[in-house]
Amino acid sequence: MTSWSERELDSVGAAEELQISSRRRDGTLRPYVTIWVVRVADDLYVRSAYGASNPWFVRASASGTGRIRAGGVERDVEFADAADDTHSAIDAAYHAKYDRYGARIVNTVVGPNAVDTTIRLVPQD
Repeated sequence: MTSWSERELDSVGAAEELQISSRRRDGTLRPYVTIWVVRVADDLYVRSAYGASNPWFVRASASGTGRIRAGGVERDVEFADAADDTHSAIDAAYHAKYDRYGARIVNTVVGPNAVDTTIRLVPQD
């Protein structure tokens, strides 16, 4: 199983935004969408700010794979579920990184409603 290098974790985790693209059935990439990303331990996570019906999230969930780019890193990834015991740490990471944008915005990606839209980014070869 492939894992993130420390440099990749540092670079992507520190990036203000991440671009994410899911794969179509024919293997081609869809257009990139810009979203927030957080690092928790040795994992990277994204959440849909506008719920499970957000088009990029629907496509990513259906596809299961795609590509990300942020902080000078570009990698193919699998879109995986987050472990149940990580959500409070993910919330804390979003608050620490993005609270300066205000509660109205940050509250779209934290709390119980955000759990179902959490994606763990798993690097692929």
